Amino acid sequence: MTATPDLGTPELASPDLLRSVFRQHAAGVAVVTARGEHPVGFTATSLNSVAAEPPLVSFGVGTSSSSWPVLADAGHVGVHILGEHQEELAATFARSGADRFAPPTAWRTGPEGVPVLDGVLAWLVCRVVARVPAGDHRILIAQAVVGDPAGSGRPLLYHQGRFNALRD
Repeated sequence: MTATPDLGTPELASPDLLRSVFRQHAAGVAVVTARGEHPVGFTATSLNSVAAEPPLVSFGVGTSSSSWPVLADAGHVGVHILGEHQEELAATFARSGADRFAPPTAWRTGPEGVPVLDGVLAWLVCRVVARVPAGDHRILIAQAVVGDPAGSGRPLLYHQGRFNALRD
């Protein structure tokens, strides 16, 4: 390997390198939920719009996460776009071992029995159509069935290892 002018010295790919590079990437913050014996959910920064026709989204989930056993069999998931006012909600759903659906989390049972969070910028209930192996994760691809884009506010972002808001 040789240094590239103005870019520093390249490093061999590793988990640490990938994490370091993606700390430079600002990502929207979402919470994914699913119905199980008890509802499950997790904070995701890997949410992507895949296609408009049919309306598909994707997100990654670690197979060692507490949510994976339910998501491995879930027919439907909830996808929630968080607002900048929901940093604590994002932290709750990112925290290992937390009772994510206990107060102060406000939620209701939505279409297909999926937990739907209150006060979010937008939400979708989606039918899972594929689970693609990807290292120690699975990429879930899901087709939107119903949703509501009518929340108000600005999106919550994740950058440099912390939650942030958009700046003008």
